[in-house]
Amino acid sequence: MKYYELNYLISPEISEEEVRAFQEKTAALIKEEGGILIEGSNLLSKKKLAYPIKKKGEAYLATLNFQLNPEKLPNLEKKIKLDLQILRYLILTKSPEKRISVLREEKVKPVSVSEKKVELKEIEKKLEEILNEPQ
Repeated sequence: MKYYELNYLISPEISEEEVRAFQEKTAALIKEEGGILIEGSNLLSKKKLAYPIKKKGEAYLATLNFQLNPEKLPNLEKKIKLDLQILRYLILTKSPEKRISVLREEKVKPVSVSEKKVELKEIEKKLEEILNEPQ
């Protein structure tokens, strides 16, 4: 299964409650095709368009993130195209979402008295032995 993002513009002529119902309908279309919706990805906002689309200057912008088998994507696109409330849509392929895990603070291990510290003179002596060995 691949990760996808569906962005679509919904006609501003319908109310916000109808838009929310429409989003649920779109999510149901994805589930019908065997897709899995990603939680927290259902975004909705009303936007003023840069240029008119189908003679409309505003639209609701909705975003859905989901997983779907690539073979099922053409069927989903056909179903989206049939809906007259969708002015435009765009399906993007996404990389898998990376979950940011909370880094745990590692406890600093205190140096115990029993650990032997190496003195600088011993290190220098060992280095001289290594460097003076014939190669």
